Amino acid sequence: MQTSAVLPVLLDVLPRVLRIAAYIAVGVFAANLVVALGLVERIAGLSRYLTSPANLPDEVGTAIVTTAASATAGYGMLAEFRESGVLDDRATLVAVTINTFFGFVQHIFTYYWPVLIPILGREVGFLYVGARAAIALGITLTGVVAGAVLLSDRNVEPTAVAETDGAGDDAEAGDESLRAMADEAARKTWKTLRRIVPRLAVVYVLVTLLLQTTDLEAFTNLASPLTNLVGLPGAAVPVVIAFTFDTTTGAATIAPAIGETFTPRQAVATMLIGSIVSFTVSTFKRSIPFQYGIWGPEFGSKVIVVNTSLKIAFLGVAVALLVA
Repeated sequence: MQTSAVLPVLLDVLPRVLRIAAYIAVGVFAANLVVALGLVERIAGLSRYLTSPANLPDEVGTAIVTTAASATAGYGMLAEFRESGVLDDRATLVAVTINTFFGFVQHIFTYYWPVLIPILGREVGFLYVGARAAIALGITLTGVVAGAVLLSDRNVEPTAVAETDGAGDDAEAGDESLRAMADEAARKTWKTLRRIVPRLAVVYVLVTLLLQTTDLEAFTNLASPLTNLVGLPGAAVPVVIAFTFDTTTGAATIAPAIGETFTPRQAVATMLIGSIVSFTVSTFKRSIPFQYGIWGPEFGSKVIVVNTSLKIAFLGVAVALLVA
């Protein structure tokens, strides 16, 4: 491929990679520092109501709390716990699933409340956000149940962080200064970033190049069969298509028709169907580059399958209840 075609992609991808790398650095550094300072018990207190029934160690609670502020940083913590042996693959998948609701929480204050609810109006806006909250909570509780059933002591090793990369000295270094702990956390963070960021950049470039040669709009042909299946008005099809590529545009498209063409429940069902179709596009644009960058192709694929399957399943249930 010609350099002239690759260069714009690199210029587009570089800021995204740097931004994600910064969040990952924050998450990994925080994970290492929290363990070194012995703060796990304090930070993970509230999340223990989820991690304890799911047979997960308290360390995972720090990732859950962090995810409410930054999903990327939370994932960075989980990646560090998996890498250090605190969690095996099965336990990591359970932890990722439990993180879902907390990843949703941050969007309430950054997007749903200031942007989407004003566009849709109070009734439909709160109904839509409530539906998305219930879906996210349902997925999180599914993760808790899965952990209770599928995990045991063989899947977790809470002391593993203190036993890797020379961190074993931390347990005996009661007089070690905060600066020394921070330096050690920074060293581990840099080691993790050297492994993740190059992979993240390569996958982002490859996926972006693929998107330039792939007609993803063909996937929106799914919109008409889905809306017909649940008995929504024909006007739902263009809304679903708009919602697939941009949530704000989709909301602005349906807002004038609420109360005339769509009832509030039909409007929310239409937007949720848009979310189902949009997973096809967002998986290519965001999930594959991000998850492959964090975990590598093999485990990243497992995370994508679990996340997407659960979201589509719960979205489908929500749509069925709304149009019943």
